[in-house]
Amino acid sequence: MILEVFDQARLSDAPAEALGDALESHRIVYFPQCPLPLPDAASLAFLRDELPSRLKLKNVSYHPEADHVRGLDADEADQVRARDILKAHSAEVSAFLDLRMGHLTRGWRVGTCSFRPIQEKGRNLKPHASNELVHIDAGAYGATNGDRIFRFFVNVHPQADRIWATKGDFGSLLERIGREAGVLDAQGRPRASIDKGVLDRAFSGVVAGLSRLNPMARVLDSSPYDRLMRRLHNYMKDSPEFHADMRGFEELRFPPGSAWMVFTDGVSHASLEGQYAFVTTCIVPRANLRHPERSPYAVLAALRGAA
Repeated sequence: MILEVFDQARLSDAPAEALGDALESHRIVYFPQCPLPLPDAASLAFLRDELPSRLKLKNVSYHPEADHVRGLDADEADQVRARDILKAHSAEVSAFLDLRMGHLTRGWRVGTCSFRPIQEKGRNLKPHASNELVHIDAGAYGATNGDRIFRFFVNVHPQADRIWATKGDFGSLLERIGREAGVLDAQGRPRASIDKGVLDRAFSGVVAGLSRLNPMARVLDSSPYDRLMRRLHNYMKDSPEFHADMRGFEELRFPPGSAWMVFTDGVSHASLEGQYAFVTTCIVPRANLRHPERSPYAVLAALRGAA
């Protein structure tokens, strides 16, 4: 099983490195009971009852860099209420993680906090946008340059489980489908450098300048590493052969009130079914890792270096 369970008893006795080490081992860290305070009943009822009919994007997301909520077609009062609820939840997640695995949160970038108001099953989204297809996360957060994509989830549906699937971690997937995905060449080497050259650095400088005017412009940035990871992401979502390949498949169920967290660039995942969930995204610097050799960046660098 890919789950690493931390119930209340284990969490209270866990050493400071335990949660981070489980994440870096490409486990999904699972809390049967959410370990942090959740919004009050009235706030949860507002999110569940009002947001599904007012959604204009895939999700409703709070962007801390702009202190703004996107994805909601509503009047200003409801926009502000949704923003305040998601902003407060993001702060609770950050406070819990600072306390429990502060070595990973140093200098990290706290990204969006979103609410998923729509039933995942049968949404009929385009493949690259679909949560129902198993994938690894890549390419949607600007240039990570090998920093880790971390996400914290909470199921706040009053009755129904949130159902996930996985087909394994990054290393096993790269070995199985790296060539077919165009990430590796015939000799098993990365098809491109994973570090920025002159042109990428110049482009990143332009984006940095734009970001001073509009902080959300940072998502325009890219890097060779991120483009290579995006190629793998797209293959996993586009390939009928991969969809039919059930090697490594596990189905995971997260009951109401539970929470879980994972490096989503290192563990494949899909949301097969479920409604009403919080998802908080952060970018963890590679420099913070206790086991950097396990990261996707290090795996690709080792293959390129060995070649």
